[in-house]
Amino acid sequence: MVYGHTDRCLACARWYANPVLMVVDAAFDSIGLNYIQSVVPKVELFRQEYVATGKINSCKDLVNADDVSFRNIWKNERSWRVAKDICSYLAELRSELDTDDRSALMHWARNAPLSKWRTDPIGCINGVGLVTYQYLRMMGGVDTVMPDKIVKKVIIEMMHRADIDSPEDDIEFVLFMEKIAPRTGYRAIELCWMTWLIRSEAWLSTNSKYAHLLDRI
Repeated sequence: MVYGHTDRCLACARWYANPVLMVVDAAFDSIGLNYIQSVVPKVELFRQEYVATGKINSCKDLVNADDVSFRNIWKNERSWRVAKDICSYLAELRSELDTDDRSALMHWARNAPLSKWRTDPIGCINGVGLVTYQYLRMMGGVDTVMPDKIVKKVIIEMMHRADIDSPEDDIEFVLFMEKIAPRTGYRAIELCWMTWLIRSEAWLSTNSKYAHLLDRI
């Protein structure tokens, strides 16, 4: 199952290859709620009510929309501000490159720096931490890892058992994972999804109401 998730990430094809939904996903996830139980169903509801109906067709549409009406789906104002700020940058980049939103996201992800992420146009957005930044890069097609607390917990426990020193900070953790991945026979992004989704997939397997969402994320 993890290969489907990683392949969709690397092809920038999560959520029907719709960048608006990927950004909304990342913005909802940025406040730390349970991803599968809280974030995924709400992104799907947003898709049904706004994207599938043609009300929101692009990043620019989301920026210009009155987000008050969105709050029946997701009440957190911070999440909508983050989503709009990210979409605003991607809309500008789309115009600059004369391309589409998906290509703009992929272009940004390929060129977004890790070491200087805080000065990146998306990294400097208030509410975008390194986890969200890396998550967006992954969804934009980059083979990397996000220093999510679940991912770090699993990997660092394994490092301790192998008597390997833990990385000093989150940047070092990402670099370590990117370096060690080829030795494991997996891509860095696969290691990330393996640790992040194992519990989520177990939960979904017993909750058929949401099981159909797996092939969208």
